[in-house]
Amino acid sequence: MLIDVRHIQKRKASWYYRRKVPASLRAAIGKREIVLRLAGSEAEAIRLYLSVHAEVERQLAQAARVTPAAASREDQTALEVAREAARRVAALGLNSEWTPDEEDANEEGGREAIADAVLKGYHRDEEGDPIGLSQADEAFLSALYRGATARRPDPTLDDAKRLYEKERVRDSKKNKDELERVFKLVAQAIPLTRTLSSLRRDDAKEVRSVMLDSRRPSSVDRYLNTVRAVINHAIEEFDLGTLRNPFMKLKADVRENAEPERKVKRPFTEDEVQAIRRRVLSMAKDDLARIWIILENSGCRLSEVSGLRRVDVHLEDAIPHFDVEWHEARRITTKSSQRKVPLIGPALEAMREAVEATDGPFLFPDYCREGGGGAASAALSKHVRAVTADRKVTTHSLRDRMKDLLRVADVEDAVQDILLGHASGKTASNYGGERARLQVADRALRQALGFPPPERT
Repeated sequence: MLIDVRHIQKRKASWYYRRKVPASLRAAIGKREIVLRLAGSEAEAIRLYLSVHAEVERQLAQAARVTPAAASREDQTALEVAREAARRVAALGLNSEWTPDEEDANEEGGREAIADAVLKGYHRDEEGDPIGLSQADEAFLSALYRGATARRPDPTLDDAKRLYEKERVRDSKKNKDELERVFKLVAQAIPLTRTLSSLRRDDAKEVRSVMLDSRRPSSVDRYLNTVRAVINHAIEEFDLGTLRNPFMKLKADVRENAEPERKVKRPFTEDEVQAIRRRVLSMAKDDLARIWIILENSGCRLSEVSGLRRVDVHLEDAIPHFDVEWHEARRITTKSSQRKVPLIGPALEAMREAVEATDGPFLFPDYCREGGGGAASAALSKHVRAVTADRKVTTHSLRDRMKDLLRVADVEDAVQDILLGHASGKTASNYGGERARLQVADRALRQALGFPPPERT
């Protein structure tokens, strides 16, 4: 009869056990393939197969235990440990769809041999149970014994945070630091080991209470936005279906004694703007001076200007403008922030100079980098503080000033949102495509800054 058993091949007059070593284990095993001669006869090969197969499984299991990728980190969550166990099982070439109800002697025997090899590394108590079984090996044994029926741990707040950092924050040190700062506050209110499905509205309110301690409502709202985004991302990526995010629509400004935002910040006065402009133009580096002029005459956020690329600028367009959009060096995540910003007056001249001043892809290379936005902010803040010691004004106050100029010019709210990149449910439906929005933004900016309408040909 013909043997139909995995990993057995007949070559010439002999039967061999032949098995490829998973790529993740080759360094530990020292070879790409395990080849062992069983016997010359079919009957003898069958008799020797199970013992040889068990020994190979033991070797692979031992290699899996010492492979760095399989090593359990002390800070792994239960879900991460379970996923690592599943990867270890897959690396051994076992059937990922197997369940204990299936009658597959080879699969079951292989799993038992691997489990025995794992347990040999532990001393036993009086009842025969392993002493000091690691979390990683416990999850690995569960995956071996239960196969596809092994229960996946429910995702926790910590799992949600780690997933968000991996997939959304990635290599941005600034955003990583912000995420850590926010979740240190979350952990003061509720343990990060809490499963997402166990979170309730009262938990979210407790987090808010911790955040409000000695912090402005505007900062707390920003922190709560981060928590909301983390949990929403986890609900989507962990397939949690209709799970409700208890942080949705949770606002910070609920305290009776909360200081109104208008009392903790204000726009620049015109005298302050002129004094800072004179100082920046006479004392700051040319690229920083150009950034200030563009900010002053556009209402943009600092990062939206400092992160500009040459390809974002369209000086020869009928309406000179620049695009604010996502790229690797400057990530714009909100849809409303991605827009076309018109260039007029001093901002147009400053942008022309910026384009001519550099041959590279970035207009402000000193500030279009990791931490560059912070460097630009710190440099401009020195000039702001030289003119006024009032902490209610910062470089961002140029944006608040533009908002006031638009209001005084009777520019309607939806158009203000188009120019400044604020979210507005009315914008798209009222003003159509990008070109139309650029035209209304250009008209609004001219009204606010006192420039006449352009001559159309």
